Amino acid sequence: MKRVLVICGPTASGKTKLAIDCARLLNSEVISADSQLVYKGLNIGTAKPNAEEMRGIKHHMIDVVEPTQNFSVSDYERLAKPILDDLIKKDKVPVICGGTGFYINSLLFGLSYGNTAANDDIRKKYNNFVSKNGKEALYNKLKEVDAATAEKLHVNDVKRVIRALEIYEVSGKKKSDQNDGLIPKLNYTAIVVNYPREELYARIDERVDEMFACGLLNEVKYLLSQGIDENCQCMQAIGYKEIATGLKNGDNHSTMCDIIKRNTRHYAKRQITFFKKLPNIVWLEPNAATAETVMEILNEAN
Repeated sequence: MKRVLVICGPTASGKTKLAIDCARLLNSEVISADSQLVYKGLNIGTAKPNAEEMRGIKHHMIDVVEPTQNFSVSDYERLAKPILDDLIKKDKVPVICGGTGFYINSLLFGLSYGNTAANDDIRKKYNNFVSKNGKEALYNKLKEVDAATAEKLHVNDVKRVIRALEIYEVSGKKKSDQNDGLIPKLNYTAIVVNYPREELYARIDERVDEMFACGLLNEVKYLLSQGIDENCQCMQAIGYKEIATGLKNGDNHSTMCDIIKRNTRHYAKRQITFFKKLPNIVWLEPNAATAETVMEILNEAN
């Protein structure tokens, strides 16, 4: 079992910089595990690292999909796994970095949820259904066919509700009947930078303010002008959906900014909950979260 380093955790916790620092010491490359960085043209609102921030470290799984396309966990695994395998064959320690837990789990564990292919027609059907009937009606549809999965999802988590319905229609099996045991496929070390909650929230607020200062509003306006409307999967990302809705409702800059901050804080809380379930994860205090410390942990684990 080859070594893999995972830098994960909530948004605004400094994952990108730490992953790049580690990749430099390991003479390796970074595989992004972020469900929004895959999209071309979504740069500011996703905090996509630029060439200067990458500091010469090759990054994979960034800008691989057009913003008009849907992209699933199985799509991610299909593209990312060969990259991971290739790095391991070259005796490198791949650095997986991101906050999308389902992406990370698809590479680390033997899970069945990634094996049901995406179906654009089904997704379009349910997105149209939501537009006409609302989130509650969609959620009730899932409860009718897979109550166990519905119980684990929030009515507002439209993306995953649609994915569960998609799995049922494509495979004929409930998502809840697919036994997704966490059976490791790789020898991994996972690191999370454990900021105190209030400090993390302050970092989130600061990041959102910076995104607006860098032109997030204009970025969303441009995407909308190119026909990337609020029903596209990429526009469900926090920051994009709030602005798209705000522009439609005539909200001012301050209102949209506050809503994005609130929703990002809620998302970070869900991310923390998700990663607490990841086996063998190491939570580092911010002052200890250095590449050198991670190298020590990596060496001790192997």
